[in-house]
Amino acid sequence: MTAELVRGQNHPLDRTRVEIRVAAGGPVIAGVTLGGADGRLAGPEAVAHPGAPRRTGVEVPRQAAAEHRIVVDLDALPEAVHRVGVLLALPGGGSAPSAFGAAAAPSVTVTGLDGTALARYTLTGLGPESAVVAVELYRRQGAWKVRAVGQGYEGGLRAMLHDQGLPRAADLAAEIEQAVGLGPDGEVPAPAPVAAARADSSAAAPAAPPAGDLPTSAHRVASDAPTASAHETGTGPAAAAAAAAAPEAGAPPTPPTYTPVDYRHPRRHTTTSAPPDPAPSAGPPPSAPTDVPATTDATTPPHGPVPPDGPPVPVAGDAVGWSMEERLYHQVWGMFEDLARSVAAYRSAADFARTRLEEELDEALADPRSRLGTAADAARATARDRHATLLARARAALDRDLGQLAAESEVVEPALPPAFAGWDSPVWQAHHASQERPMALRLGDLHLPEAPDLRIPMLVRLPLERGLWIDSGPPAQAHGGRPDPEREVGRRELGSALTDGPPDEAALRRLAMETAVALAARLLAVHPPGGFAVQVIDPAGGAAPALAPLVESGVLPALPVPGAPGVASVLDDLTRRVELKQMAVRHGAADALPPDLDPADQLLIVHDFPYGFDDRALTRLRYLADEGPAVGVHLLLVADRAGAREHGPVLDPLWRSLLRITPVPDAHLADPWVGHAWTYEPLLAPRGSQVVRQTLERAAAARRLP
Repeated sequence: MTAELVRGQNHPLDRTRVEIRVAAGGPVIAGVTLGGADGRLAGPEAVAHPGAPRRTGVEVPRQAAAEHRIVVDLDALPEAVHRVGVLLALPGGGSAPSAFGAAAAPSVTVTGLDGTALARYTLTGLGPESAVVAVELYRRQGAWKVRAVGQGYEGGLRAMLHDQGLPRAADLAAEIEQAVGLGPDGEVPAPAPVAAARADSSAAAPAAPPAGDLPTSAHRVASDAPTASAHETGTGPAAAAAAAAAPEAGAPPTPPTYTPVDYRHPRRHTTTSAPPDPAPSAGPPPSAPTDVPATTDATTPPHGPVPPDGPPVPVAGDAVGWSMEERLYHQVWGMFEDLARSVAAYRSAADFARTRLEEELDEALADPRSRLGTAADAARATARDRHATLLARARAALDRDLGQLAAESEVVEPALPPAFAGWDSPVWQAHHASQERPMALRLGDLHLPEAPDLRIPMLVRLPLERGLWIDSGPPAQAHGGRPDPEREVGRRELGSALTDGPPDEAALRRLAMETAVALAARLLAVHPPGGFAVQVIDPAGGAAPALAPLVESGVLPALPVPGAPGVASVLDDLTRRVELKQMAVRHGAADALPPDLDPADQLLIVHDFPYGFDDRALTRLRYLADEGPAVGVHLLLVADRAGAREHGPVLDPLWRSLLRITPVPDAHLADPWVGHAWTYEPLLAPRGSQVVRQTLERAAAARRLP
């Protein structure tokens, strides 16, 4: 879970390659100082800033922007560096605020390279300060930690650098301000629309996001940093609305121009040699990512020559990564983010067109003397025509982007490995146990109403940092008594494929447990033989039909023991396991674990929770949910939250700690980046298929081999 820091608080870092994401209410300058053990700066070379964005182990953006990403490789830093300070400063000039107290409080989030948020700090309480040290990464006894600092300086960059012992601090402050001023108005140049750049919180995500709750999308950054944000590059919703308003009143509509997907975003690379893309661009091309191999030509299309009559042909695995699996993972997330950007831009343009129509109609009707007659009719007709024109232009741009993403999906989906593939993929027919753990797992698919046929795989990183909750409740209960129309439509659609009508409560509970068994089969199949095991709690014994594939394949030796004895036995066993492994990790004595302790990671499936749980069992389950993931014990609840109301609010922290998914399509996954509600579709085997049962049999056979 993300640590929410307050001023002065610190938090340990469990990795050494991190990103520092800055979000502010307006353009800010971002930089990094590299200090010694005493926090002093040796000289100007100890500061990474827009005029010198790259230092050993650090890269910062070149221009002022509302959002930034700073990349830090702590292992690559010089030995003399013990403190990495993140500084923010207001660029000044124009209508920009001159003090942080006059704008929304900026926030800084330290994340892993996969987008996992580690710590977040919101800089509240600032007043006349125009520069601030936001957070500090510091080395303590060989380990790195992050501290929320929030130290502001009314004297700006000069005072900040002088306070850190930098000689001639005023000269460097002037150099930074001059470097920022070289750009147009100090802003980041706008790239081509939508998929011009691609990008790690929160699922379904799949993220979780899906993910935070969705694998948090929004993976963009400033200018020459490794990625670029839609908000700062001018390709976000507001920019789309402004672009839609560009034509003068009454001007004929401008036909949409073709702009191909620019595959030169930070998670794509290529070593293919080909002529540069001749297609026009809306702005300067994004800079090449810093982790692209030296043989890569940043101006070379990754797929060879661009066809003269269409966009470049997409290629599966065209993203940065050490392996094909990692490249496909990044490519899928890039598709997710491009779809989010495209739909957000379309919705913003549509809202702008509607608002403009209302304003023009109000203006035409404002004067009673001209409310009637041919002049008023002409004004209303002109306003409606302009509204239709703006909508048509926005839809044409969206359709163009959707076409490119659909073409990419057609080549990516067949290339996905088993951990990323759907149950209908041919890869499962020839699947054999892997000797390596996968980096992510597909939980389902995501789509938006504007593109119902374009499904984006929902991937979550492994090992699971959050437990899963499969909601088996009916719509009225799952949504606090208010039926969700989109959920009802999804249930009817899926119900027609599985039964003669929409699933009732009993069918929903059956589908929820079948979804849990399918996820367990997927986890068993994609881990090395013996690397994963499943345990089940079923106090009422109602899950026997759904558990049949697990029992018949030998993955489960027998059906779970019903009643309170079965609950207590499994929880006691897993609690002992977590405590022993925590002690072994703490004391570096992994070889001292008891021989009867199964070394495999464990997935605990709890059916019909909280039936059969007393207070002691609930406490142990909470302990497993909080402490288990770190030592390989993962929780999967199949539950109707309404059935747990008798326990009161005591279970609320448990629900919030789990990633909620559903056995039927449901638009419940929130995207905090652009505010979309993504429709989640579970991964279920095709009707009549034996793929799940066959997968379990192969996994069990592989575990029995010597």
